[in-house]
Amino acid sequence: MTAPFDLNEVRSYDNVHWFHPWEDLSNHGQVNRTIVTHGDGIYLVDESGKRLIDGPGGMWCMQVGYGNKRIVEAITAQATRIPYMSPYSMTNEAPSRLARKIAELAPGDLDHVFFTTGGSTAVETAIRFVHFRNNVLGQPERKVIISRADSYHGSTYLTASLSGKVGNKSRFDHVVEGIDFVTSVNPWRRPAGQTVEQFCDAKVAEFEAKVMAHGPERVAAFIAEPIQASGGVVVAPDGYLKRVRDICTKHGIVFIADEVVTGFGRVGHWFASNDVFGIEPDIITSAKGLTSGYLPLGACIISKRLFAEISGDHAGKSYFTHGFTYSGHPVACAAGLANIEEIEETGLLEHVRSVSPHFLLRLHALRSIPLVGDTRGMGLVGCVECVASKDDTDPWQPEYPIGELVDRHCQQLGLLLRPIMNMNVFSPPLIITADQIDQMFDILEVGLKRTLDDMVRSGDWRG
Repeated sequence: MTAPFDLNEVRSYDNVHWFHPWEDLSNHGQVNRTIVTHGDGIYLVDESGKRLIDGPGGMWCMQVGYGNKRIVEAITAQATRIPYMSPYSMTNEAPSRLARKIAELAPGDLDHVFFTTGGSTAVETAIRFVHFRNNVLGQPERKVIISRADSYHGSTYLTASLSGKVGNKSRFDHVVEGIDFVTSVNPWRRPAGQTVEQFCDAKVAEFEAKVMAHGPERVAAFIAEPIQASGGVVVAPDGYLKRVRDICTKHGIVFIADEVVTGFGRVGHWFASNDVFGIEPDIITSAKGLTSGYLPLGACIISKRLFAEISGDHAGKSYFTHGFTYSGHPVACAAGLANIEEIEETGLLEHVRSVSPHFLLRLHALRSIPLVGDTRGMGLVGCVECVASKDDTDPWQPEYPIGELVDRHCQQLGLLLRPIMNMNVFSPPLIITADQIDQMFDILEVGLKRTLDDMVRSGDWRG
């Protein structure tokens, strides 16, 4: 099936007029991106009719796959009834029911849901709520937010400032005061001779020292992705998050779990915080899988305890003057409800838990390829990190980003990846089968080997 439109016209408009996210401005207008015409299950179809396994699952979000009739019909029905209502003065069935459903699925007492337009605005809402809360409680000095290296929390001015990926901040201004970072929790980069347990102890001690250096009474919150997604699918050592959570509880520090990627099934559970890592956050931020990417929607989920402290008789006539024109957008919320129904009725969480051991087995088998330094993953999210030699344990950035070369080979073979410098990350639609997992990794294995051959020929491989 070929595209029913003028490909040259579309490509021209794209190159000339669409300023894309993460745009390489030195190459603007010459990228000639793949034109996607439609999707089917785990596949995207390009302008030539070629079927490509969607390895990244869109942007970590395509949980139920492309062409889901339940979600499409729910969107159509809601748009026909009422496509928009003001969230400032009105309500509607779709956002009200979705808020209730999220409250039922969230761990602990997280039962107040603030709808946003996506992950960045969900995190922005969480931070603004924490600062607002402390002001209402008469603790205006409690403002410091502690984040982590390699983290990604969004692209607004504030959330980009909270993100620990240094490369993303190049030539941008960002907030400095009131934000601090602890170092990477990636066990692969631990010092030589240090066990994973010792590494974990050191990282927990570093966090507590950071809190004490600022003064516990000045630290407002700690924000962490249960799995650091864009930072390279970094999974902290066992027990790290729980021990840090205990420190936060001890000092009255709000623990924010950024589950924009891990929420809604990516690791086989509605949320990873409690079911996987054994913690109950004070706030969870989510987006992406909430609608399986069918429409933009995010949610900041706040605990009953935090909310009670500043509402009712405790409010002091305070107004939470924060929100968005599209908060609780009824059509997006209808998509979210249908998405959750689809996940429940098809047993998709159970499916993820069933196929993920095979996914991880195939992922870690790639370590036998000399080019691969490390593989990391959990559930249905993974990362392959490449090196210039087997002795390397530091990020390597050759003249060409190696991840892009691997992705280029794989796309020729029918697989899309998401390259990030020397890494390739992937989070395929959760409906992927064991056979399709094999197809994906068979292609990735060939792509890695071809890249290694390229590097040997060019002299970039140091052996």
